[in-house]
Amino acid sequence: MIEKKELQVLLNEALKTGADFAEIFLEDAFSSIIRVISGEVTSIDRSNVYGVGVRIILGSDEVYGYTNHVTYDSILSLIQSLRVSFNGEPKESMLLGNKIPFTSNIKKPMGTVTTAEKSEKLQKLSNRIKNYDPRIVQAITQLLESEQNVLIVNSNGVYQDDKRTYIRVVFMAVAKEAEQMQQAYDSQGRFMGYEIFDVIDADKIADEVAESAIRLLSAEDMTAQVMPVVLHNAFGGVIFHEACGHPLEATAVAKGLSPFVGKIGEKVGSDLVTAYDNGNVDGAWGKLNFDDEGKPTQKNLLIENGILKGYLIDYRNGKKMNMEPTGSARRQSYKFSPTSRMNSTYIAPGKDKFEDIIKDTKYGLFAKKLGGGTVVPATGEFNFTVQEGYMIEDGKLTRPVRGAMLIGHGEDVLFKIDKVADNLEFGQGMCGSISGSIPVDVGQPTIRVSSMTVGGAGGKR
Repeated sequence: MIEKKELQVLLNEALKTGADFAEIFLEDAFSSIIRVISGEVTSIDRSNVYGVGVRIILGSDEVYGYTNHVTYDSILSLIQSLRVSFNGEPKESMLLGNKIPFTSNIKKPMGTVTTAEKSEKLQKLSNRIKNYDPRIVQAITQLLESEQNVLIVNSNGVYQDDKRTYIRVVFMAVAKEAEQMQQAYDSQGRFMGYEIFDVIDADKIADEVAESAIRLLSAEDMTAQVMPVVLHNAFGGVIFHEACGHPLEATAVAKGLSPFVGKIGEKVGSDLVTAYDNGNVDGAWGKLNFDDEGKPTQKNLLIENGILKGYLIDYRNGKKMNMEPTGSARRQSYKFSPTSRMNSTYIAPGKDKFEDIIKDTKYGLFAKKLGGGTVVPATGEFNFTVQEGYMIEDGKLTRPVRGAMLIGHGEDVLFKIDKVADNLEFGQGMCGSISGSIPVDVGQPTIRVSSMTVGGAGGKR
């Protein structure tokens, strides 16, 4: 690893042609994936990502480069090639400060549990799914682990390291009956080690995934209509993440490509909506001790009682917006320049009970689990598939439906939220943007949207 005094020299070298900011990001990351299909281990993959990224900024103009040759000379050569983009008077970096200490609560980090033990665990879970019902034709389980060690230094005096330990367990069932085939999926991710199996009920999740796939075989095709929609907790928060969270990132706001531009202090949703992004939830899949610019992560209030309170801001876009960074700069690896991204984004719990929301809904759709979808951040327009859904009739959950798609506009949905339950939970996913793919939590309690367009291929209801 490069010595601190050498990094100080390199930062000064980066500012020799007039840039006003320079940053060096060093990374050494390890990951592994074990995949099991119907009780058989089909692949075990391991990788190591090792390298350094250099960013030089003047005003809002940025140049970025990277290399996996982590030596003083190779970094200096990279800096010299990047700084020719600027032509001004030399500047000097601030003296590098001291690292802010952080604690690691990882109980079973990578390497402390054998591959054989992990594989056996996945095989048991896969077989549990496969044996749930003869109509289950394929049962997939995966274990993804990673440990990312980073050091971030910049010309504002930041000298900060961090260690990110992530683990994710994936469950999938494919069911077949006659010509009908359906699948169900779930995953659990945490900022922790193999102790995740002490935290989640893996057997229960395996059973629920199998049961969901079987139930979908007899589900009716959803009939397209406009109706109330009850969105369940946990991964139901993906709609807020995609349709509202991305437009609140400075990546979009600084370019004017967001429906929330210039609306701080204005009403953007129902009085029942309060939303946060928190980068430091203990054990959360979206947790970081420090963001990828070396700033401590924090709890950021985005919306309070329907009023827009803030954005998610990184250093460069913060300069454009004349606003302070919020500890929200993230990147997939040293190969990406950082930008503002979400961590654990969620709608805060309300006072209603889940059961009462269902009872209070005369007719509608209960979207228990959401699947994939698309969104246009500049407008907030979205569409999302419903992985598992049920009709609500006379205040009761009745028949399962398949093929439902939720179609709408993020800001419109915020105003139409008329019920918020007290059962906040988080779901985990990978979020893609211009700085790569990163682990994030999405979350919410069960909410009701009074009116939403629901697509489907079914006939008249």
